Amino acid sequence: MNRYSNSSTSRSRVYTWPKYYGWFVVALAACFYCYEYFLRISPSVMSDQLRQAFHLDGAGFGNLADFYYYIYTPLQFFVGILMDRFGPRKLLSLACLSCALGAFLFSASHVFALAALGRFLIGFGSAFAFVGALKIATIWLPKNRFAMVSGGITALGMVGAMIGDVGLTALVAHQGWRGTMVDAAVAGLCLAVVLFIFIHDKGDEHKRSMTEKMEATFPYLLRGLLHALRKPRMWLYGIIGTTLYMSLTVFAELWSIPYYHVVERISPIHAASLNTAVFLGWAVGGPILGFLSDRIRSRQKVLLISSVFAFFVSVYLFVFHPYLSYTAMYTTLFIFGLSTSAQVLVFAAGKELNSEKMAGTSIALINGFVMIGGLVFQPLIGWILDLEWHGKMAHGLRVFSAHDYEHAMLVIPVCMLISVACCLFLKRDRI
Repeated sequence: MNRYSNSSTSRSRVYTWPKYYGWFVVALAACFYCYEYFLRISPSVMSDQLRQAFHLDGAGFGNLADFYYYIYTPLQFFVGILMDRFGPRKLLSLACLSCALGAFLFSASHVFALAALGRFLIGFGSAFAFVGALKIATIWLPKNRFAMVSGGITALGMVGAMIGDVGLTALVAHQGWRGTMVDAAVAGLCLAVVLFIFIHDKGDEHKRSMTEKMEATFPYLLRGLLHALRKPRMWLYGIIGTTLYMSLTVFAELWSIPYYHVVERISPIHAASLNTAVFLGWAVGGPILGFLSDRIRSRQKVLLISSVFAFFVSVYLFVFHPYLSYTAMYTTLFIFGLSTSAQVLVFAAGKELNSEKMAGTSIALINGFVMIGGLVFQPLIGWILDLEWHGKMAHGLRVFSAHDYEHAMLVIPVCMLISVACCLFLKRDRI
């Protein structure tokens, strides 16, 4: 009898985890998101070098960066199903390996096709990062903290972006873009090993009934995906997420540094430093607005107020083009990033519209909408710049004027206005 009790106790201990282990594995998954974000924005600090190495115009450069989104975006409609079916441990480890391989290929490329393949592999692996981190949060952490955790994970991504802007700029200046990408590849290999060792898929596997396990099948999850697509509010949240994300995907991630360099007439290093204000605004605003939304139990109110702020700040920045001191400009860009960081709430809102078993699928569906924005608008800015170009060349590259950049960036206030309109169509919610 004692032997049976000891055996039973031994089995139960298999599922006993340290009190804060859930927070640890979520933070670890968020580090992968931080790493992939670092890789995502890397072309923005190498724009001149990449355009010269591959003989690219504005649209061509935007297209090279966009190979990341060519696979990232469509994968979002399947990543959630895969996460819900197989769990995040193996998927995140393999995804991180894909990012590392893509970074290595990119560093070794001497032709456009190989560089594009490298970006493609980075996009493939990156597609699992954010959804995987949020999926782990739904498994390990309290449900009433999801919006705040979403903001925290996003904040770590912004830390990666800030490191990318400042750190990458210095590294590229010191050892070139190829050497920098080799270092990034090595870091990715190390992170993949760490993810595989420490991340566990289900902290409460022993509590799951056989019915719940059988429901996590492809047909069930695919039906859930199609059901979610039929909900108008999912589309509204997707559009809001896409438009608010323009502050990053169109501006801070790709075109901001050349924009500051030309319009504000500052060096690329100072431009990269100034650009960190947008990422810092997201890093600070994401967790705070997530906590506030959880506290007042409403997504719609926070999204609406934040969208209105984002619209007026974007009009001030990109329509009136104020001549501000460095400190004033940094503060304004910080406010812009903080207000648009309310975008993290659309993932919590989308998850709450569907069953808990569909968490990964719901999050990935919203993220798919968001990434379509990057797929469309990054090359759109390049196309507008090429359209505005007046024929000036330097070192074999097209030279865009301040006037060209100012016209191209008018896309951003328009997107913020669309976000306000969609928020007004949302019904007032009560979580």
